[in-house]
Amino acid sequence: MIEARHLRVLRAVASTGSFSAAGRELGCTQPAVSQQMKALEASVGTPLLVRTGREMRLTQAGEALVRHAAGIIAGLTAAEEEVAAIAGLRAGRVRLVSFPSGSSTLVPTALAALRAAHPGTRVSLEEAEPPKSVELLREGDCDVALAFGYEGAAGAEEWDDLVVRPLLTDRLVALVPEGHRLARTEGAVAIGELARESWIAGCPRCRGQLVEVCEGAGFTPRIDFATDDYPAVVGLVGAGLGVAVLPQLAVESVRPRGARTVALEPAVRREIVALTLPDLAQVPAVTATLDELARAGARQPAAR
Repeated sequence: MIEARHLRVLRAVASTGSFSAAGRELGCTQPAVSQQMKALEASVGTPLLVRTGREMRLTQAGEALVRHAAGIIAGLTAAEEEVAAIAGLRAGRVRLVSFPSGSSTLVPTALAALRAAHPGTRVSLEEAEPPKSVELLREGDCDVALAFGYEGAAGAEEWDDLVVRPLLTDRLVALVPEGHRLARTEGAVAIGELARESWIAGCPRCRGQLVEVCEGAGFTPRIDFATDDYPAVVGLVGAGLGVAVLPQLAVESVRPRGARTVALEPAVRREIVALTLPDLAQVPAVTATLDELARAGARQPAAR
């Protein structure tokens, strides 16, 4: 195998015409140059230099190798510089997947801070709800995935093979029309008090959690509308078409015109996390992205 250091020595010998001159140029001794040339000739299996007194002349094979050496060394130098830039966060790319309420709250704050600190790092964003976002991570289609899991619900073990960075604990709140009998209530409201209401449900995972919580309170919610779009949920509630239970983070991502939030009891929470693969967690740009997401999560009102 040809080593880059041997090619650099060969080019120095070819340009200077002697081992001693090449040694002076490279900052090493004449015997060291001679040893490296012998090692290179052994690697390629043919003589590269013809020694004529104190002068060195390239053989045909030597001329061919020197001709290619320039491109090889330039390519290696470029690769070294690019890797050093990535390692030093002067460059890099991170593919991020987030669920919608995370995209409108956590992600903008985190990415603005990341760009300010490391302007050479580029982040792309795609939206997907878990478990789809987690699938994209495992399939190699993203580097960081935002996901969530409800307290006490099965599913956290799905992340056992991943690096999990907790971001915040997000409370669920009831959303009712402004004219609703509970709209001015101070303190928490038992979810059972909404048993006879028409319901507007969110994403499939949130919808399943809603049904589970309601059934735990002794009733099955009558879901008249279902949509993955949080602004649509808020709009339907604001129009007086029903009530909903949404994560606090989702409510903060829209302006709930015509609707009011009400605290619920028993409290229902979801844990929001950033996930990555163990190997990716060692990449500086990924680590920096996780750090900024964690800072953004700590600053969210839902986390307090």
